[in-house]
Amino acid sequence: MISFLRRYKAFGIGILITLALRIVLEYIGFIRIDNSQWMENIAGFAFWSLAFALPIHNFEYLKKHKKTIFKLFGLIAFFIAILIIDSSADVPDNPLTFILFVAFWMGVLYVISPAFFRKYRYWLTGVYVIILAYFSFVRLTSMSYEAYAADGKETALILLFIPVPVFLLIWAYEQWKWLKSLQEGKAKAELDLLKTQINPHFFFNTLNNLYSLTVKQSEKAPEVVLKLSDMMRYTIYEGKKNFVLLKDEVEYLKSYIDLHKIRYRKPIDTSFDHSIDPNQEIAPLMFIVLLENAIKHGIETLSDGAYLKMSLKSNEQTIQFDIENNFDPNQITEEKGIGLENLKHRLELTYPKKHNLNITEENNVFRVELTIYK
Repeated sequence: MISFLRRYKAFGIGILITLALRIVLEYIGFIRIDNSQWMENIAGFAFWSLAFALPIHNFEYLKKHKKTIFKLFGLIAFFIAILIIDSSADVPDNPLTFILFVAFWMGVLYVISPAFFRKYRYWLTGVYVIILAYFSFVRLTSMSYEAYAADGKETALILLFIPVPVFLLIWAYEQWKWLKSLQEGKAKAELDLLKTQINPHFFFNTLNNLYSLTVKQSEKAPEVVLKLSDMMRYTIYEGKKNFVLLKDEVEYLKSYIDLHKIRYRKPIDTSFDHSIDPNQEIAPLMFIVLLENAIKHGIETLSDGAYLKMSLKSNEQTIQFDIENNFDPNQITEEKGIGLENLKHRLELTYPKKHNLNITEENNVFRVELTIYK
């Protein structure tokens, strides 16, 4: 909302300029305002506010497009000509004047926002043709101005001021949608970047281990190749999706653990309890950073007694993932914090206000509890 207001602050400035000019001009007697004609006053105030606001809003554009400035000066000259024609004709609520005013406003809209005008030109033209035809009929067929003012003013003249605000609201809505899509696109780009940062060094480490196994002609080498291939396929193809099945995430985590068991010669106490709805979905690669963190900064730092416990449960309301590991406090690095910060950022993008991440560290035991709400 704040970014939206900043983007369109020119319209607030236009209102302030119009209000200041009205006060000054009315004070010096240059204009007189009939407070009983509140609808005309509101429409006139809105018109002049927009007349000041639009050039301010498009100032950078106008600086780069001098031809547009000349067009605006031409429209101003046209507006002055309309005033001269109206005053010389001395016909109250002259239909010709309003036709020229509509043409002037359409010209301003075309110059300031040509794309918007082209998109809605037929609607604008059609609506104004109908309104002007009705207004002209009511005005010209009245026996006198007094009769017209009594019978037709509220139903004909006011209609002239309806389309512009309506189409401006449509324009504002389209701008809001554009801004929202821009923000969503930025969030998606950040999310894609975070996905690529999750565990690239794991693949490099596994490839190094695979090289060692092939040199030794170990029987475990084909198994490592197969699991690594499946994991890379999942990361590349499933990782692009917004959501994947929770059961596929479970298999991905199990493969990750199996690969690490193969590479370690020391015994590792690992457990992974899972009770989930197989058809439930979650954002891909959400838990791997926590598992990777636990292994890299937990199991790898301990020569013996290392353990890792994981639990994943889900129901219709929540997905609960818990992971616990012990670690060597002398081996903590900054990368541990970076991984968790990336996860927090991704959770904010994917599950805003629908998650709870609780991290505890006590007696050389690191525990993370992640709850995602539906």
